Amino acid sequence: MKDSKFIEEQAVLAPEDNLPQVAEILKAIAHPVRLCIVRGLWQRGGCNVAHMQHCLKEPQSTISQHLARLRAAGIIEGERSGTEITYRLKSPVVRHLLESVFEKERDYHDMENAEENVP
Repeated sequence: MKDSKFIEEQAVLAPEDNLPQVAEILKAIAHPVRLCIVRGLWQRGGCNVAHMQHCLKEPQSTISQHLARLRAAGIIEGERSGTEITYRLKSPVVRHLLESVFEKERDYHDMENAEENVP
C-alpha cells in the first residue's frame, strides 16, 4: 500500500497524473462495510465504534479491522476522549467522492429535513 500521507497530499480528483492515488483511495473504500463506515462518518460528521457496531450489525473486531485499513489509507482519523475514540473523515478527496456518489441521497435527506421544519 502507498504511504497514506503521500496519497492524501497528492490525490486530487481532476489531474490525470494523480489517478493512481485516487485509485488507492477507491480500493480502500471498495469493501461494503468500509464504504458504509465512511458514508456514515460523512453523514454524521463522526461517531464511535459502538455506534458503528450497532448500525452495521457486525462484530467489534470486524469493524476495528476495517477502521485500521481506513486509517492506514489516511481516509479517517480518530480523536480519543477517555476510553472512547470518535472517528471522522480526514481526507477531503474522500469527502468529494462521497458527495459525488451519494449526491441524490443527500438531496433527499435535505428535502426531508426541510419538510420537517415547515410549520
